[in-house]
Amino acid sequence: MSAGATLRPTTAQAADAMRLATARRAKGGYAPKVYTPHEWETVRTLVDYVIPRDERSGSATDAGAPEFMDTMLDLEPGMRTAHRGGLAWLDHECRERFGNTFVACTDAERRTMLDDIAWPDRAPEAYSHGVQWFNAFRDFTATGFWTSEIGVADIGYQGNVPRPSWDGCPADNLRRLGF
Repeated sequence: MSAGATLRPTTAQAADAMRLATARRAKGGYAPKVYTPHEWETVRTLVDYVIPRDERSGSATDAGAPEFMDTMLDLEPGMRTAHRGGLAWLDHECRERFGNTFVACTDAERRTMLDDIAWPDRAPEAYSHGVQWFNAFRDFTATGFWTSEIGVADIGYQGNVPRPSWDGCPADNLRRLGF
């Protein structure tokens, strides 16, 4: 990736970063290589708003998405400026609105802030840069989640499974799709 890289790693980059992050995490904890302690706390809080724990699977933090993101930023320095700038912007906006950084805000204040940047069609024009950053952050979080063991299990991925015959799409799926 170039110096102007986005927060959207290739499939191969994501797989490599997740393998490395998982190995680092398995060694007994994870020490961020790129994030400051405050950024690390912010990322760990924010990713769980993007993908919270539910009855089906763990949260983005449970899946190791923050470790994936830190590892990806370590491997691809061109992604750092936009990513970390967005984290700083989020804290700035929360300080302006609520008098605290994002992590120091109440749950209600965090949700209010995220509601203003999570829905591009409804977002105030003044937050257009925040919307753009949050969309990239959400994609980055999802990439980390769905390249983890928890994420793969969440979608029910089975890998290449041989099928002795193919009878087409099951009838109940066709009905659900309106065919």
